[in-house]
This record gives sequence, structure tokens and C-alpha cells, in this order.
Amino acid sequence: MNVLHIDSGILGDHSVSRRLTASIVARLKAQTEPASVTYRDLVAAPLAHLSGAHLMAASAGPEGIEASLASELDAGRTALEEFLAADVVVIGAPMYNFAVPTQLKTWIDRILVAGTTFRYTETGVEGLAKGKKVIVASTRGGHYSGASPVAAMDHQEAYLTTVLGFIGITDVEFIRAEGLAMGDDAKQSAIAGAEKVIAEHGQFATAA
Repeated sequence: MNVLHIDSGILGDHSVSRRLTASIVARLKAQTEPASVTYRDLVAAPLAHLSGAHLMAASAGPEGIEASLASELDAGRTALEEFLAADVVVIGAPMYNFAVPTQLKTWIDRILVAGTTFRYTETGVEGLAKGKKVIVASTRGGHYSGASPVAAMDHQEAYLTTVLGFIGITDVEFIRAEGLAMGDDAKQSAIAGAEKVIAEHGQFATAA
């Protein structure tokens, strides 16, 4: 089992999503010793935002590409290869301004690649990244799940579910800590609740 561990929280040691992804990966290791764990910190080593130059270079070939652009393209290919090799992907995804961090969006732009992770057919889109399990450590300052009156403002978990489903991944699990900005007691309770879910979780089985 190959595990890809992705962090995108910008708060370093104060990041709750980073704390939770570490716990999830530790739980995975305790359940089934992974063949490998690949770690990518999208804040410490950010990918470049997708640009027209990237798209043009990818279609034109390597000739005449400037060194800086070639380096960015290589980084994007490496991120895609890591994703393709993974059986389980653990993603730390805090909610910033109702959506995912920009650092995480740049990574998503590297793994949604026509002809590689999805393709268009006469009957519609076909996801080509089937068979992976994704576990998302979702952290939010407020409460947006269930019957929350502001659930429609969630463009974080809804977005991730959509893009992962688009490339064929339907085995997506969210480990959630909400209300982190609603006072210290609420924060500690949310973190403890998420940690409890992880500690008591059954087998984080991969998708078939």
C-alpha cells in the first residue's frame, strides 16, 4: 500500500489539519504497514499556479522552454506521478474563506489532467483514477456540515468531493473538526472529537 500524505495548512505547528493528517497516517501505519509514505508539504514547497505558459509548453514539447518554466513543469509531473502511484491519499484541507487553500488548488490543477486522470467520451466524462481511497482532514472555523444554516457556503468539502469524483474517486472520507474559531473550549472539543474518530476508526481500507 502506497500512501500519499498532503498538507496545505498555512499555520505550521498551529495547524489543526496538519495535526489530524499526521494522526491519520499514523493510524494507517498501525493498521497496515505501508510499502511507502510520500509526504508533500504544499506550503513549504508550493507548486506554481497553473498558467497559460504551462499549458502551451505541455502541448508544444520541451524544445526552447526556459529553465524556470521547465522546472515548474517537472514539479507538476512529479506531483502527478506521486498521485498516480498512491493507493491511499491523505489530504489536509482547511477551509479558508469558504474554499480550499490556494496551495491545495495548485496541486489539484496538476492532478486533473485530460487523458491521464480523466477523459471525455461520446457519453460524457470518464474518470481514470479509480481504485484510490482519499481521506480528508477537514478543518473549519465555523459549522458548515449537516443542517447548518450556512451549509451552502461550503465550497471546501463539496469542491473536493466533486473534483475527486470527476477523476473517478468515489471512496472519499472526511475526518472533520468544526467550530475551531468559536472559542477555546469549542476548538479543543472539535480536535478531541476528530482525534477520537481517528483512534477508534476501523480499517482504512482502500477502494476496490
